[in-house]
Amino acid sequence: MDTSPSLLKRGVAELIGTAMLVWIGAGTAAFNGVLSSDARHAVTLADVGVVSLAFGMVVLAMIAAFGPISGCHINPAVTVGLAVTGRFPWREVPAYVLAQAVGAVVGALGIVLVLGSAGTSVGNTGATVLAPGIGLVRGTLIEAANAFVLMTVIMGAAVDGRAAGRWAAVPIGLTVAGIIMATAGPTGSSFNPARTFGPYVVDSLFGGHVSWAQYPVYLIGPVAGAAIAAWVHDWVADFRVHAVRPPAEGRQTDHVGEPLR
Repeated sequence: MDTSPSLLKRGVAELIGTAMLVWIGAGTAAFNGVLSSDARHAVTLADVGVVSLAFGMVVLAMIAAFGPISGCHINPAVTVGLAVTGRFPWREVPAYVLAQAVGAVVGALGIVLVLGSAGTSVGNTGATVLAPGIGLVRGTLIEAANAFVLMTVIMGAAVDGRAAGRWAAVPIGLTVAGIIMATAGPTGSSFNPARTFGPYVVDSLFGGHVSWAQYPVYLIGPVAGAAIAAWVHDWVADFRVHAVRPPAEGRQTDHVGEPLR
């Protein structure tokens, strides 16, 4: 008897998880922008540290909460990376990505609920943008590198059958925080197409001024980086995928392969 959650339930888990990621993570970035504007001082490394900590903590918490249900991808790049290597069925990718996108918009609306008009007019809804002097190609490469690092940790800590299991939330959350600390300056450090999509949509709806021309950086870069990382991990670990199935209850994510002996 199949006891795994239905696609609908897993989609709802992805929606809620992504909403919390944006509301808490991007919301902290937006609030930080409002505070910096009020105090009239430039963003400092301490400010970036607070934002990275918020993202790391919410990722850790969401993996603990929804990992056994949906795998807690909360990132289209992760979903595609798993699908590319045969660990997630392609037929379910659209449902996951749609849930993540809707969740990101819901989370961004939560930012406006908390911060009001200042959340968009000053905090830009926590939207990620390229720093002056960072072109589209360079930004895409940075975001690809960010996603490569994240996906590498996910593959090693959560996907590999020899992995840490439920403890995977800790290294993944710490990795998210570390990546943001290192690369928030040039790109805002998204490495998640949904995390950028939600704030962009809501910022636009409420009269903000984000540049959608930059969005391909946050779509192409993370998806490419995650897919490459998943493939490289399989090659390095001599990992053979032999089946694809939805996550069963109590499992962190799909274990659908084994290392070659």
